[in-house]
Amino acid sequence: MSKKIVIAGAGIGGLCAALALAKRKFEVVVYERNSQLSEVGAGLQLSPNAMHVLQALGIANEVKAKAFSPDSAVMRHYKTGKPYFTVPLGDNATQKYGAHYLHIHRADLHTALYNACVNMNVTIHLGKAIQSYQQTQQNLTIHFDNNESIKADLLIGADGIKSNIQACMLGKKPAEFTGQVAWRGVVKASKLPKGLIKPSANLWVGPGKHFVSYYLRGGDLVNFVAVQERKDWQKESWNEPGDIDELRATFADWHPEITKLLSVTNHCFLWALFDRQPLEQWSDRKVTLLGDACHPMLPFLAQGAAMAIEDSYALAYCLACDTDIQNALQSYQNIRLPRTQKIQHNARKNAALYHMSSPIEQAKLTLVSALSSIGFSDKIAANKLDYIYAYNIVEQLSMGSESLIIN
Repeated sequence: MSKKIVIAGAGIGGLCAALALAKRKFEVVVYERNSQLSEVGAGLQLSPNAMHVLQALGIANEVKAKAFSPDSAVMRHYKTGKPYFTVPLGDNATQKYGAHYLHIHRADLHTALYNACVNMNVTIHLGKAIQSYQQTQQNLTIHFDNNESIKADLLIGADGIKSNIQACMLGKKPAEFTGQVAWRGVVKASKLPKGLIKPSANLWVGPGKHFVSYYLRGGDLVNFVAVQERKDWQKESWNEPGDIDELRATFADWHPEITKLLSVTNHCFLWALFDRQPLEQWSDRKVTLLGDACHPMLPFLAQGAAMAIEDSYALAYCLACDTDIQNALQSYQNIRLPRTQKIQHNARKNAALYHMSSPIEQAKLTLVSALSSIGFSDKIAANKLDYIYAYNIVEQLSMGSESLIIN
């Protein structure tokens, strides 16, 4: 292909898009505003829908070697530890969905994508922030924050929730603070009593808060995310140090599995959770958006990275199938927008359930708890996740993109 594609942002979405495009013989150049490539020490969940793409891109085995495969996903009462439901993962997920469900350190996935991009001769420039763009019918000009500019055939904004590309396309609008903050941390498993943390995706729900824990790197590390409803913290940084004593105090009356984990935690990060309303437009002639730049996900379905990974594959597919860039970008939007909007909406709904935010949500949990004794809540929970996990964009695109638009 002769088209020159520029990507703003070298995070997981940007690098995955670069790899997917390079695999289809496009010339790809990535510009990253930060002077060093680094990912904050935190974990993420790679559900089967994401792993199908990583398999197609040739890095699934490398990812699996650095990851941890959980036995199940379990939602528990914050004090008693009683399960509301259990969804089998591990071999069950692989058999049901045709791909693994994995937990991985964000830095490990980032490294795998970066190395694959380098092997495919993707050019990656660090310390260069794309500020804006201008285009005519014939030309697309990309402007950097140092007043330099370049020409390209296509610009992809994978530059996060505070995307400069989105601001240039649609006008600058601040992201909305959700009234929730999240602590993140990673602890060596060797510092904890053996067997304390169950080999699952562990979700603990309680009034105004929830807590997630799971293993990384084959069980060597334990990752946690603690979310609290709070109005007095609105910093968007991912690497703002948190007060570990404050975190311990916030969850002091929760289950011993949580308090013991926090008792050996020395460092954590704290950041405010911001959100945007779903967009109806992702593209502007020869410019498009990807990942958090167009559909930031609250972390209550663990699909932020997965949606960016799916975007990447769909965008590369559409561009390879249609030489008219504007038509290709419209196809990309048609395929991706309905699915990402649905998951954005459902992630928001989960926040109310996890935090017992109303009598209705409390009643739902009471009902789920009653059904758990007969295993019925497990089946309901598993079925509710099928629309996410059973989605195989690689297989469906090979059968024609029309079938994806209604999902």
